[in-house]
Amino acid sequence: MKNKIFMYLFFFSVLFILYQYVSAEKYFESEKQKMESKEAELAQLNDTIQALRLENMDLRYFDLKTNDDALAYYEHLEIADPAAYVRDKLIESNENSGNNPLVPYDGMSGAPMKINKIKILNHKWLIADFSDGKYWGELMIEYQLNDDLSVDFTVLDHLLYTRN
Repeated sequence: MKNKIFMYLFFFSVLFILYQYVSAEKYFESEKQKMESKEAELAQLNDTIQALRLENMDLRYFDLKTNDDALAYYEHLEIADPAAYVRDKLIESNENSGNNPLVPYDGMSGAPMKINKIKILNHKWLIADFSDGKYWGELMIEYQLNDDLSVDFTVLDHLLYTRN
């Protein structure tokens, strides 16, 4: 009787160990597949990050902040961030009631034309976006940052997008 109990325990142990082995094997295989898919996803995300870095470098090519030659024009003024200073001065022109004086169009939807976004290209030019909430356009502006820290703006060209 004692031998039968040990034999049953032995067979039960063998079956249990076999079940554990098969179960662990399936678990490790599924985890391996998950890891491989995550590695492929990670490689794809790294490629996307690299492409975005290259695109960002291209977008920053025409930018005062990354143009050391253009920034050299403002070293004597001791301004920490000339691009932000010029941007602030241009946005101040929005504070006038009515249309922004640099925008050559009157607001057509009942609201005045105001400058929204600004991209400072170098020490001389910037591009600005304007809108009245319904109609919008862009300006090419030449600016001059003077020694007395005043800024003179001259609109070089402009366009208004039409709705179709």
